[in-house]
Amino acid sequence: MEIETILVVDDEKEIRDLIGIYLANEGYKVIKAANGLEALNHLEKEETDLIILDIMMPSMDGIEACIKIRENKNMPIIMLSAKSEDMDKILGLTTGADDYITKPFNPLELIARVKSQLRRYKKLNAIQEKNEGIIEVDDLLINMNTHEVKISDKEIRLTPREFDILCLLAKNKGIVFSIEKIYESVWNEEFFESDNTVMVHIRKIREKIEEEPRKPRFIKTVWGVGYKIEG
Repeated sequence: MEIETILVVDDEKEIRDLIGIYLANEGYKVIKAANGLEALNHLEKEETDLIILDIMMPSMDGIEACIKIRENKNMPIIMLSAKSEDMDKILGLTTGADDYITKPFNPLELIARVKSQLRRYKKLNAIQEKNEGIIEVDDLLINMNTHEVKISDKEIRLTPREFDILCLLAKNKGIVFSIEKIYESVWNEEFFESDNTVMVHIRKIREKIEEEPRKPRFIKTVWGVGYKIEG
Protein backbone atom coordinates (compact mmCIF):
# COMPACT_ATOMS: atom_id res chain seq x y z
CA MET A 1 0.00 0.00 0.00
CA GLU A 2 1.39 3.38 -1.02
CA ILE A 3 2.06 5.81 1.84
CA GLU A 4 0.49 9.21 1.23
CA THR A 5 2.55 12.34 1.86
CA ILE A 6 1.07 15.40 3.55
CA LEU A 7 2.73 18.81 3.72
CA VAL A 8 1.91 20.80 6.88
CA VAL A 9 2.58 24.53 6.50
CA ASP A 10 2.31 26.72 9.62
CA ASP A 11 4.62 29.30 11.19
CA GLU A 12 3.89 27.93 14.68
CA LYS A 13 6.12 24.93 15.40
CA GLU A 14 3.77 23.61 18.09
CA ILE A 15 0.90 23.39 15.62
CA ARG A 16 3.10 21.78 12.94
CA ASP A 17 4.28 19.18 15.44
CA LEU A 18 0.79 18.50 16.83
CA ILE A 19 -0.71 17.97 13.37
CA GLY A 20 2.33 15.90 12.41
CA ILE A 21 1.84 13.52 15.35
CA TYR A 22 -1.81 12.86 14.51
CA LEU A 23 -1.05 12.36 10.82
CA ALA A 24 1.87 10.03 11.53
CA ASN A 25 -0.36 7.97 13.84
CA GLU A 26 -2.70 7.49 10.87
CA GLY A 27 0.17 6.20 8.73
CA TYR A 28 0.84 9.30 6.64
CA LYS A 29 4.29 10.60 5.77
CA VAL A 30 4.58 14.18 7.04
CA ILE A 31 6.64 17.07 5.64
CA LYS A 32 6.69 20.40 7.48
CA ALA A 33 7.24 24.00 6.39
CA ALA A 34 7.16 27.30 8.32
CA ASN A 35 5.87 29.51 5.48
CA GLY A 36 4.70 29.59 1.88
CA LEU A 37 8.19 29.86 0.41
CA GLU A 38 9.39 26.76 2.25
CA ALA A 39 6.25 24.96 1.13
CA LEU A 40 6.89 25.75 -2.55
CA ASN A 41 10.47 24.56 -2.15
CA HIS A 42 9.29 21.23 -0.69
CA LEU A 43 6.76 20.76 -3.50
CA GLU A 44 9.52 21.04 -6.10
CA LYS A 45 11.44 18.21 -4.43
CA GLU A 46 8.77 15.77 -3.22
CA GLU A 47 5.53 14.30 -4.52
CA THR A 48 2.77 15.47 -2.17
CA ASP A 49 -0.78 14.15 -1.86
CA LEU A 50 -2.34 16.88 0.30
CA ILE A 51 -1.39 20.24 1.86
CA ILE A 52 -2.53 21.70 5.18
CA LEU A 53 -1.86 25.41 4.75
CA ASP A 54 -2.08 28.17 7.37
CA ILE A 55 -3.25 31.56 6.09
CA MET A 56 -1.38 33.98 8.37
CA MET A 57 2.37 33.42 7.92
CA PRO A 58 5.49 35.57 7.37
CA SER A 59 7.52 35.66 4.11
CA MET A 60 4.63 34.29 2.07
CA ASP A 61 1.14 33.83 3.50
CA GLY A 62 -1.21 30.95 2.76
CA ILE A 63 -3.36 32.81 0.24
CA GLU A 64 -0.38 33.75 -1.92
CA ALA A 65 1.11 30.27 -1.53
CA CYS A 66 -2.21 28.67 -2.53
CA ILE A 67 -2.35 30.78 -5.70
CA LYS A 68 1.23 29.80 -6.59
CA ILE A 69 0.59 26.11 -5.89
CA ARG A 70 -2.53 26.09 -8.06
CA GLU A 71 -0.54 27.33 -11.06
CA ASN A 72 0.64 23.76 -11.67
CA LYS A 73 -0.57 21.45 -8.88
CA ASN A 74 -4.02 20.04 -8.20
CA MET A 75 -3.71 18.08 -4.95
CA PRO A 76 -6.21 18.92 -2.14
CA ILE A 77 -5.44 21.98 0.01
CA ILE A 78 -6.98 22.48 3.46
CA MET A 79 -6.65 26.02 4.80
CA LEU A 80 -6.02 26.79 8.50
CA SER A 81 -6.84 30.17 10.02
CA ALA A 82 -7.29 31.78 13.43
CA LYS A 83 -10.01 33.92 11.85
CA SER A 84 -13.50 32.56 11.43
CA GLU A 85 -15.06 35.42 9.45
CA ASP A 86 -16.88 34.37 6.28
CA MET A 87 -14.73 36.63 4.08
CA ASP A 88 -11.57 34.81 5.13
CA LYS A 89 -13.20 31.49 4.31
CA ILE A 90 -14.44 32.74 0.94
CA LEU A 91 -11.03 34.19 0.08
CA GLY A 92 -9.30 30.93 0.94
CA LEU A 93 -11.68 28.80 -1.11
CA THR A 94 -11.76 31.11 -4.14
CA THR A 95 -7.96 31.04 -4.41
CA GLY A 96 -8.05 27.28 -4.88
CA ALA A 97 -8.38 25.68 -1.43
CA ASP A 98 -10.64 22.62 -1.13
CA ASP A 99 -11.56 22.96 2.54
CA TYR A 100 -11.18 25.31 5.49
CA ILE A 101 -10.84 24.80 9.25
CA THR A 102 -10.50 27.46 11.96
CA LYS A 103 -8.16 27.53 14.95
CA PRO A 104 -8.45 26.27 17.59
CA PHE A 105 -9.48 23.01 15.94
CA ASN A 106 -10.03 19.45 17.06
CA PRO A 107 -7.14 17.40 15.57
CA LEU A 108 -9.49 14.46 15.01
CA GLU A 109 -11.78 16.67 12.93
CA LEU A 110 -8.78 17.77 10.86
CA ILE A 111 -7.80 14.12 10.29
CA ALA A 112 -11.38 13.36 9.18
CA ARG A 113 -11.20 16.28 6.71
CA VAL A 114 -7.84 15.00 5.41
CA LYS A 115 -9.24 11.52 4.80
CA SER A 116 -12.34 12.93 3.12
CA GLN A 117 -10.34 15.14 0.74
CA LEU A 118 -7.95 12.30 -0.17
CA ARG A 119 -10.89 9.98 -0.92
CA ARG A 120 -12.51 12.64 -3.12
CA TYR A 121 -9.23 13.35 -4.93
CA LYS A 122 -8.60 9.64 -5.62
CA LYS A 123 -12.13 9.20 -6.93
CA LEU A 124 -11.83 12.20 -9.27
CA ASN A 125 -8.46 10.97 -10.52
CA ALA A 126 -9.88 7.50 -11.19
CA ILE A 127 -12.74 9.03 -13.21
CA GLN A 128 -10.29 11.25 -15.10
CA GLU A 129 -8.00 8.30 -15.91
CA LYS A 130 -10.97 6.26 -17.07
CA ASN A 131 -12.11 9.10 -19.34
CA GLU A 132 -8.64 9.73 -20.79
CA GLY A 133 -9.08 6.93 -23.32
CA ILE A 134 -12.49 8.15 -24.47
CA ILE A 135 -13.05 10.35 -27.52
CA GLU A 136 -16.44 11.87 -28.28
CA VAL A 137 -17.56 13.48 -31.54
CA ASP A 138 -21.23 14.43 -31.26
CA ASP A 139 -22.99 11.11 -30.58
CA LEU A 140 -19.99 9.04 -31.72
CA LEU A 141 -18.05 7.57 -28.77
CA ILE A 142 -14.69 5.85 -29.15
CA ASN A 143 -13.23 3.98 -26.18
CA MET A 144 -9.55 3.39 -26.89
CA ASN A 145 -9.14 1.28 -23.73
CA THR A 146 -11.79 -1.28 -24.68
CA HIS A 147 -11.69 -0.80 -28.48
CA GLU A 148 -15.43 -0.05 -28.47
CA VAL A 149 -17.20 2.32 -30.84
CA LYS A 150 -20.76 3.46 -30.22
CA ILE A 151 -23.20 5.84 -31.87
CA SER A 152 -26.07 6.88 -29.57
CA ASP A 153 -25.23 3.83 -27.39
CA LYS A 154 -25.48 1.46 -30.37
CA GLU A 155 -22.31 -0.62 -30.72
CA ILE A 156 -20.46 -0.42 -34.04
CA ARG A 157 -18.13 -3.27 -34.95
CA LEU A 158 -14.90 -2.20 -36.66
CA THR A 159 -11.87 -4.21 -37.70
CA PRO A 160 -8.59 -3.31 -35.91
CA ARG A 161 -7.40 -1.27 -38.94
CA GLU A 162 -10.70 0.54 -39.24
CA PHE A 163 -10.61 1.31 -35.53
CA ASP A 164 -7.03 2.66 -35.78
CA ILE A 165 -7.93 4.94 -38.69
CA LEU A 166 -10.98 6.28 -36.86
CA CYS A 167 -8.92 6.89 -33.70
CA LEU A 168 -6.19 8.69 -35.66
CA LEU A 169 -8.68 11.12 -37.18
CA ALA A 170 -10.77 11.54 -34.00
CA LYS A 171 -7.74 12.23 -31.78
CA ASN A 172 -6.67 14.95 -34.21
CA LYS A 173 -9.96 16.72 -34.82
CA GLY A 174 -9.81 19.37 -37.50
CA ILE A 175 -6.48 18.17 -38.90
CA VAL A 176 -6.49 16.89 -42.49
CA PHE A 177 -4.57 13.62 -43.02
CA SER A 178 -3.43 12.64 -46.47
CA ILE A 179 -3.93 9.04 -47.63
CA GLU A 180 -0.16 8.60 -47.43
CA LYS A 181 -0.03 9.90 -43.83
CA ILE A 182 -2.92 7.68 -42.73
CA TYR A 183 -1.32 4.61 -44.30
CA GLU A 184 2.10 5.21 -42.78
CA SER A 185 0.61 6.03 -39.35
CA VAL A 186 -1.69 2.99 -39.18
CA TRP A 187 0.20 0.33 -41.14
CA ASN A 188 3.69 1.56 -40.17
CA GLU A 189 4.86 0.89 -43.71
CA GLU A 190 5.96 3.02 -46.63
CA PHE A 191 3.04 4.13 -48.82
CA PHE A 192 2.91 3.23 -52.53
CA GLU A 193 1.24 5.67 -54.92
CA SER A 194 -1.12 3.13 -56.50
CA ASP A 195 -2.31 1.68 -53.19
CA ASN A 196 -6.03 2.34 -52.55
CA THR A 197 -6.12 0.45 -49.22
CA VAL A 198 -6.88 3.57 -47.16
CA MET A 199 -9.75 4.64 -49.43
CA VAL A 200 -11.31 1.17 -49.15
CA HIS A 201 -11.06 1.27 -45.34
CA ILE A 202 -12.51 4.79 -45.16
CA ARG A 203 -15.45 3.63 -47.30
CA LYS A 204 -16.07 0.66 -44.99
CA ILE A 205 -15.87 2.84 -41.86
CA ARG A 206 -18.38 5.27 -43.37
CA GLU A 207 -20.74 2.41 -44.21
CA LYS A 208 -20.69 1.43 -40.53
CA ILE A 209 -20.81 4.81 -38.75
CA GLU A 210 -22.60 7.10 -41.19
CA GLU A 211 -26.37 7.18 -41.77
CA GLU A 212 -25.66 8.40 -45.30
CA PRO A 213 -22.15 7.28 -46.32
CA ARG A 214 -22.28 9.53 -49.44
CA LYS A 215 -23.01 12.54 -47.20
CA PRO A 216 -20.72 11.78 -44.26
CA ARG A 217 -21.32 13.51 -40.94
CA PHE A 218 -18.08 12.38 -39.27
CA ILE A 219 -15.27 11.61 -41.74
CA LYS A 220 -15.09 14.50 -44.18
CA THR A 221 -13.23 14.46 -47.49
CA VAL A 222 -11.00 17.44 -48.23
CA TRP A 223 -10.69 17.10 -51.99
CA GLY A 224 -7.15 16.80 -53.24
CA VAL A 225 -5.77 16.69 -49.68
CA GLY A 226 -7.19 13.87 -47.57
CA TYR A 227 -9.63 13.21 -44.72
CA LYS A 228 -10.51 14.75 -41.37
CA ILE A 229 -12.98 14.62 -38.52
CA GLU A 230 -14.15 18.07 -37.54
CA GLY A 231 -14.02 19.11 -33.87
